[in-house]
Amino acid sequence: MKNVTDSFVSLGHWPSAGSFGFNTDILATNLINLSAVLGVLIYFGKGVLNDLLDNRKQRILSTIRNSEELRRGVIEQLERARARLRKVEMEAEEYRMNGYSEIEREKVNLINATSESLEQLENYKNETLHFEQQRAINQVRQQVFQQALQGAIGALNSCLNSELHFHTISANIGILGAMEEITD
Repeated sequence: MKNVTDSFVSLGHWPSAGSFGFNTDILATNLINLSAVLGVLIYFGKGVLNDLLDNRKQRILSTIRNSEELRRGVIEQLERARARLRKVEMEAEEYRMNGYSEIEREKVNLINATSESLEQLENYKNETLHFEQQRAINQVRQQVFQQALQGAIGALNSCLNSELHFHTISANIGILGAMEEITD
């Protein structure tokens, strides 16, 4: 036991290979302690470290898979959006073309309606002119007839004396009497 207590007490010398004691050389003991701690850590910590690394690896792989799935989903959404865009562009082009054709159709309809209105106005104008011509002709006829009648009355009045007047009336009465006998 004395050996054991001596080795603990004698701090200044290096014990022989067969004995056990304290070493006061800090550099040598730190390296030994560090290598012992590292050996223990590696031996016992290898499983924990492997588990930590495996967990980290699984999280990274899971994140990569999720990212790939999200990427695929985004690509699918992008393709659907592009398809919708193409469809909307086609519909817009169709509406634009239909709009142009509708405008052309309306233009033709408007031109036709205006042409028909102009024809009707032309017909109304011609009818009005014809009516006014007939009215003017009738007025001229009436005036000519009145002037002729006034001239005839004036000529008769100047030519007729009472005897000729009496003779004309008698002849007319005779003609009326003969007509009356024929009808009976």
